[in-house]
Amino acid sequence: MSDSETAEYDVIIVGAGFAGVHQLLKIRKLGLTAKILETGEDLSGTWLWNKYPGARVDSPMPIYQFSDPAIWQDWSFTEYYPDWREIQAYFRYVDHKFNVKQDVSFSSRVISAHWNDSVDRWTVTTEDGRVFRGQFLSLCTGIASKYHIPEFKGIASFKGEVHHTARWPEEYDFKGKRVGVIGTGSTGVQVIQEIAPIVSHLTVFQRTPNLALPMKQRKISVEEQDKLKKELYPIFYGRRNQTFSGFLHDLDPKPMAETTLEERTLAFEDRWDKGGFHFWLGSYSELFLVQKYNDEAYAFWRRKVRERIPDPELQEKLAPMQAPHPFGVKRPSLEQRYFEVYSQSNVTLVNISKTPIEQITRNGLQTNDGTEHVLDVLVFATGFDMVTGGITSIDIRGQDGVSIKEKWADGVRSYLGVASATYPNMFWIYGPQSPSSFSNGPSSIELTSEWIIDCIKFIKENNISSIVPTEEAQHAYSEHVNQLGSIGLWAGAKTSWYLGNNIQGKKTQMLQFPGGIPAYAKLCNDSAARGYDGFDLKRSSA
Repeated sequence: MSDSETAEYDVIIVGAGFAGVHQLLKIRKLGLTAKILETGEDLSGTWLWNKYPGARVDSPMPIYQFSDPAIWQDWSFTEYYPDWREIQAYFRYVDHKFNVKQDVSFSSRVISAHWNDSVDRWTVTTEDGRVFRGQFLSLCTGIASKYHIPEFKGIASFKGEVHHTARWPEEYDFKGKRVGVIGTGSTGVQVIQEIAPIVSHLTVFQRTPNLALPMKQRKISVEEQDKLKKELYPIFYGRRNQTFSGFLHDLDPKPMAETTLEERTLAFEDRWDKGGFHFWLGSYSELFLVQKYNDEAYAFWRRKVRERIPDPELQEKLAPMQAPHPFGVKRPSLEQRYFEVYSQSNVTLVNISKTPIEQITRNGLQTNDGTEHVLDVLVFATGFDMVTGGITSIDIRGQDGVSIKEKWADGVRSYLGVASATYPNMFWIYGPQSPSSFSNGPSSIELTSEWIIDCIKFIKENNISSIVPTEEAQHAYSEHVNQLGSIGLWAGAKTSWYLGNNIQGKKTQMLQFPGGIPAYAKLCNDSAARGYDGFDLKRSSA
């Protein structure tokens, strides 16, 4: 495509999920032009790809949506924790109201974004050779856009079907099939509890037990939602900016040393009964800091789970006496009947921390004790190159011509978890060193998106052509994130995507801001209030 054919916009957005759509709608209100470039064929971001059996959100529906009353007034979900079908339907509704798709280019995988310092513009190229140019680049790639399959010997020899949960076929029938699932993270939990009743046999290959919590899923009527909209929705959206995690419940700051065992037990019971993340992000904040109190929470969790598992051997595999890692240092999954599944006669649990996978064979999977598990279908619930993968998979080059993948090879560095030195006018949402998965997604997405919109408005109104973090500010912020991470018990998880060490060769570091949404918002807003302190601003010569 020649330069004359290059499409020009004020803002180029990568990704059409919650963040990308929020950016677009806000940019339109500024009277600026924008184009979303989306790899997939429709809106909804991660929910376009993650449509495996049982896939659903882990945030309750009142806060897992846009906070704009023009959107929520006329929309109702059917379940408290919506599944992927309802999220896709929600995005169709948003598109119907605002004609989002007129500013989206689908089937447009971005392969490169290069900054031109002489004209202060980004040149963005898609896989099919189209070229776009814009003053601003907004990366809305999310934290889970690059799926991961570990290297296994012999995988090409398997004669059955292979599926990763993030690339699920449109229609699939498991009935009567012998299925193996590798991985027991959040996707594994959801798939396993969904397909166990219908498969001929299910073999689960577990490395680390999942310290899952009860979802307490339920149907929710239109009438109940209408009442909430009238009385509480505006309160909900204000409150989610005030809590550590962007949920409606908050951590309890009370020192546990000032409580009695009885008080703590009753508090644990209360949060357990409420379901969802109440037991995790609605409990005592010291659980993340002090091992003896974390042990107490784990012991409570273990007792609750073991009550649901009659077999002692399975109890030890799924809820071992010795915690596999401190409770809560990995994002817990929410389950509905996960632990009961393993008592079914057609389900086998293989502990691959003791008998690792040796190879994939023609007929199935072999562990190092010589056992071959015969399978018709192999499901990889092996997760993602989380937090950074969606950004580093693009050839992004800034002022010095060095790719961001190379810059981050020895660890992520950012300023305010939203921008990076030497990459002017480039922002990301729900990405590295932001609160991201310590929070309800839309809570931190809207917070960051609105900050970026205000920044773009400031730039446009003040005759500024570019804004870029200073190396000094970036170093100070990144060190702050590292220090916050070192205070807690996070390092107790030996393989955690919070730390990046679920991917071989990736540097171990705290990839997200662990100080909570209010503290994060204050850092961002303080910078803006001081004229975007920590950034270099370049005045336009025009």
